[in-house]
Formats: sequence, structure tokens, C-alpha cells
Amino acid sequence: MKPIAQKLIIIGLFFLTVSNITAQGYKLPEYTSFKLPNGLTVYLMEQHDVPVISVSAVLPAGAIYDHEKAGLAFLTAKALKHGTKNYSKLKLDEEIDFIGAYIGTDASKEFASVSSKFAAKDKDKMLTIIKEIMLDPVFNAEEFEKEKSRLLVGLEQQKESPRAVIGNYFDKLLYGNHVYGNTIQGDLSSIGKLTVEDIKTFYNTNYKPNQAAISIVGDFSSKEMKRKLTALFSNWKKSENIIEIPALKNIASLSENKVLLINKDDAKETTFYIGAPGISRNNPDFVAIEVINTLFGGRFTSMLNDELRVNTGLTYGANSRFNTLKNGGSFVISTFTASKTTEAAIDKSLEVLNKLHINGIDEKSLTSAKNYVKGQFPPRYETTNQLANLLTQMFWYNFDATFIENFEKNVDSLNLEKANQIIAQYFPKNNFQFVLVGKAADIKKIAEKYGEVTEVNIKD
Repeated sequence: MKPIAQKLIIIGLFFLTVSNITAQGYKLPEYTSFKLPNGLTVYLMEQHDVPVISVSAVLPAGAIYDHEKAGLAFLTAKALKHGTKNYSKLKLDEEIDFIGAYIGTDASKEFASVSSKFAAKDKDKMLTIIKEIMLDPVFNAEEFEKEKSRLLVGLEQQKESPRAVIGNYFDKLLYGNHVYGNTIQGDLSSIGKLTVEDIKTFYNTNYKPNQAAISIVGDFSSKEMKRKLTALFSNWKKSENIIEIPALKNIASLSENKVLLINKDDAKETTFYIGAPGISRNNPDFVAIEVINTLFGGRFTSMLNDELRVNTGLTYGANSRFNTLKNGGSFVISTFTASKTTEAAIDKSLEVLNKLHINGIDEKSLTSAKNYVKGQFPPRYETTNQLANLLTQMFWYNFDATFIENFEKNVDSLNLEKANQIIAQYFPKNNFQFVLVGKAADIKKIAEKYGEVTEVNIKD
């Protein structure tokens, strides 16, 4: 058979599979879970189609645990790969590169993560390396200073890109002194003060198995993998103290519009967020909210993008989203426009949101959004990487397989009455928080129209 014919058959089988998934409803592949005596939760899912294995681990060591040392969680996660008890950084990099594997370490707002993908034949070597990175890092001082220098350069460069920094400013404005306002990468002042001793202390305090999980998805035997992981991770000492979760503290409620104006003297355009409190990830209305937001600002043909890009030409693109966390979240409208059209773009954004509340949505629009969301859903959970990440997300955000398996059912059950209830309950009407990045001399008077203005300089 000719190669082109083979490719056409493969493509045809792929689309047949996807259409079957869409028609019949997606069912999460079978998996098992168990917990080690030290508290580490383990998920195993066999997938034998391709001889690869993906790993995802999450630990309670994100930016919310920084304790006024912004960027500490992020740098600690990156420093896990600076060498271990049995591998120097150079040897570690060489071993991973030689077998064509991947290991990544990172920190988000709430948790630190370790991810990996490798050939199934290399599982013994790679699982040992992953264990060493998580349990036996040495935090080489020289490598830490290099990492810190790279981060400082990156933070300095971000000041030239409003879209790279506006999210941090918005979170601080919305959450105030709550830990959800912490910046993940820190800032120039905080990073400059951090030492290798700081990250060692952070690691010893937060990298514990009690509230952590690891998922393995791919070509392996669950029985054998359970033995391997038990042997590798059973000696990881759990914390004897209860790990405080700072995000559980109440988030201050908002009672008025506020405007944060970030001056960038050379700006020719204004980048802005309009936002308000949102939802947590395990909100029971999560699916319905996603459908409505798809219609409002979550896709290219959304109400928001149609008005700001297609009908008025005020921007090249506008969107809205719900950023969800474990114990809270935010709703954001984001776009950018020429300085001279700042007021028109903000007014139009608020006008579209107001129309959503006043007019609601019709049956045709709801059907379109439901079909779009269902069409996007199955491809999110096809690869071993995606499935491994899904299992640790289920652990962290406390939702189970019913979210996946009932997804289409929940989308289909959304009717107009419920949809308009969702709009009234979750889409904000007032107490908006505005963040504007632009030339203050040109847009400050405009900013004052929307609430009390606080001005800072992007270079500060």
C-alpha cells in the first residue's frame, strides 16, 4: 500500500473515532488509585496503543505558600532539576536527552508540578530520575544563581509587554492581601533577595507527600507499576505538622469599581482587563458557565469579539474567561485598542456584558454554543499527557470522573431558563475592577470615568 493511501486510512480512522466519541459520549478510560502510608495518592491508567508513559505530579507548593517572598515557589520548582543526590545537573540533562525523554518542573498559583514523558522501555531509569528530582534535590548554589539571573532578565523584559504583566496587576487588585494575589514569578525586588537557603527551607517545608498526588498513564502493567512506585516513594517522609492552606482564608468582598492605571510612557495602545470575582474549579455549574461564556467571549465568533472586532473595528480581538482556582476565581474581559479608542472599547465591552444581562440569549445561540463546547471537549483528553494531567487535576480540585463522563449530558441539559439563571448569578453586573496599561497622560481622564484611579509606573 502506498504511503499516501496509508495516511488517508489513518486519518479516516481518527475522524471515525472522534465522531464515535462525540456521538456516544466520552468515557474516561479505566484507572486505579491507591494511597501510600505517607499520604501520597497514586493514580494508574493503562494505555497500550503507543509505547510511551506520561507522568504528572502535583504538590502543595505554589505561589500561595511564598509567605511574602514572591517567586520563591517558582524558583524552588525550577531548582529541582539543578542536580540530585546521584546526578549532577549536567549528568541529569545528558541522561534525559540521550533517551529522548522529557521532564519539566514548574509552580503555579496553588501547586508545584512535575511532568514527564518517555518511552515505556525506559520506565525504570526515568521513574528513578523522577523520584530523585522530587525527593533528593541538592539545590546547587551556582546553578541557583544562574536560574535567578535568567529570571531577573525575563522579568525586566516583561515590562515591555503589557500583556505579559497585566494579569499579575489584576490579581493583586482583585484579591488584595489574599494569597491569590501573589505573583507566581515574583518581581525584581523580591527575586533579587532570594538565596539558595530560602529554597532549601521552602522545599523542606512544602514538598511533602501528605497532600500530593502522582499519576502514571501509558504502556505498563498496573500491578508492576504499583510495586515500583511503592518502592520508590514509600520512604518519602510525610509532614508531622498539619499543612496550613492559606487560600482557605476569606477573600475580601468588593463594594465599588476600582481602576488601576499602569503608565507606560511609550505606549501607543491601551491593554485592559475588566473583571470581577468568579468561581472555584469544582463549582457544580462549571459546565453551564463554560457554555455561556463560550457564547459571550470564549470563541472567535463570540458576542464580545463580534462587537469589538467585526462590527466596530476597535480591536483585533477580545475575549472573556473564568480563571478558576481551588477556593476562588475571577472573571475577566480582556482586549487592547489604540489609545484614542480606549474609552470606546471599554464602553463597548461593558455594553455587551449589559446586553447579556438584559436580553439573555436565544435558543439558536444556545444550541450553537452547546455544539461548539461538545466538539471541543473530547480532543482535550486523548494523549497520555492530557490524561495524566487530568487525573492530578481531579485530585487537586476535588472533582471526579462524573465531570468527564456526564459532560455531554450536562451540556445537553442546559436550557434557556437555566442559561439565563447562570448569567444572572455568575456574570458580574457591578463592582468592576479595571486594569489599564497605557500612556497615562493620554488616558487618565478616561480611566477616572470608571472609578477611583490608582496610578503606578510599569518601570517601578
